[in-house]
Amino acid sequence: MLTKNEEKLNEVRERTAEILEDLAISQKIALQALEECDRKSFTQVKVPLKKIGARIEEIDQLILTIFARYSPEAGDLREMVAFLKITSSLQRIATNEKNYMKNMEICNPEAPEEVRKIIEISLGINRCTISALGYTIEMVKEIEDMDHLLELAAKINVEYSKTDDIYSMIEKDVLQLMHKEHIISDSHTDLLKYIRKNLKIVDRLEDISSRLIFARIGEHVTS
Repeated sequence: MLTKNEEKLNEVRERTAEILEDLAISQKIALQALEECDRKSFTQVKVPLKKIGARIEEIDQLILTIFARYSPEAGDLREMVAFLKITSSLQRIATNEKNYMKNMEICNPEAPEEVRKIIEISLGINRCTISALGYTIEMVKEIEDMDHLLELAAKINVEYSKTDDIYSMIEKDVLQLMHKEHIISDSHTDLLKYIRKNLKIVDRLEDISSRLIFARIGEHVTS
């Protein structure tokens, strides 16, 4: 039978996983909208993100209640501290997703061909992000098999590396395009800025991954 402390800790994990699942749904809607360059679909991205700030605040309050009432120790204490930092990352991810899609309204059938081509290439970042979100959800739920936890963390790291490579390729293409046209295009530099906002999501997922490993394994992690 679970103690009250364990019950509340499970609730923190479940609520965190639910928010990550909604962030994944939002990313999937965003990917489809951008694949079709359909502005009408852009507003749907925000639907899974509604009230996310309030939900994150509820998790923070639940963690503070655990601290006050149950005085968690050792591993449980590490995990609670980790989740307080994780919720901050979740809020930033949600903000990144909202800002990214607001800016990506430049994606439409009338957009210049080179802009649509850059966006198409950048969608590889979205696909990597969706995969990384799935692995992060598994990590939140995995509390027994530490080898599996480390495998999931490694997979997130791989997705992060892929997004870095994709962005480097896009940046190179944009610079070559501007050199060819002999102009510094605001639309192209803005597009790079928007794509970087999306790129930061995987970066924050890698941070969540690191915090979960520390919470579950602690000083045994050396890298």
